[in-house]
Amino acid sequence: MTQGEPAVVEYRQNRFSLPEGATHIFIVRHGESRPFRLDDPQPLVDGHGDPPLDPRGQVQAGMVAARLAKQPIDAIYVSTLQRTAQTAAPLAEITGLTPIVEPDIREIFLGEWEGGVYRIRREENHPDWQRVLAERTWDVIPMAEQEVDFARRLTDAIKRIASNHPNQRVVVFTHGGVIGMISALATGGRMHSLSESDNASLTHLVVRGDDWLLRRFNDTNHLEPDLDLE
Repeated sequence: MTQGEPAVVEYRQNRFSLPEGATHIFIVRHGESRPFRLDDPQPLVDGHGDPPLDPRGQVQAGMVAARLAKQPIDAIYVSTLQRTAQTAAPLAEITGLTPIVEPDIREIFLGEWEGGVYRIRREENHPDWQRVLAERTWDVIPMAEQEVDFARRLTDAIKRIASNHPNQRVVVFTHGGVIGMISALATGGRMHSLSESDNASLTHLVVRGDDWLLRRFNDTNHLEPDLDLE
């Protein structure tokens, strides 16, 4: 710069930084669970179907752990259902963190479709399943948890987790319906437009009070192709 010339001022493209007091919440859908068989009923926990991970899901859990272990992790949360705890286990072993059970991040309760019935209705394209698709709501399933109640408990759970971990990174192992609803709450979208996340996928939420920012959805870069989009 020649003497007398004005200084050049540059305005760089913004790079995201965590707002003061906010929480990074990395939300992981559990790995693939065991197939349902009529001769081998799923165990139930508080009425919810509770299948364990399939061997394929166990491999996925290891891939999730290998990716997330590169981040400084302050806490791990799981639901009351065993497939989330089993998915979290490799990361817990690497980090030495004991997973915290948060009951309110369990999957939406599907009433009469629990215990494997949901998979049957979907596979056979049952008229009731067609109605779910047409009306884009689980509310039509007999005895199912109403979506407004589902949204309320997840809002409370996420706010509670964030308030416990300001300026920290947390990993939450949960379920596809939960991820769909949380993503809808963060974006103003519809749960059923966001409910098809892949097993062992990663969704990234930043939370500060009532301000929720969705930064990633259904990230599967850590999965091998044959475990991702078959």
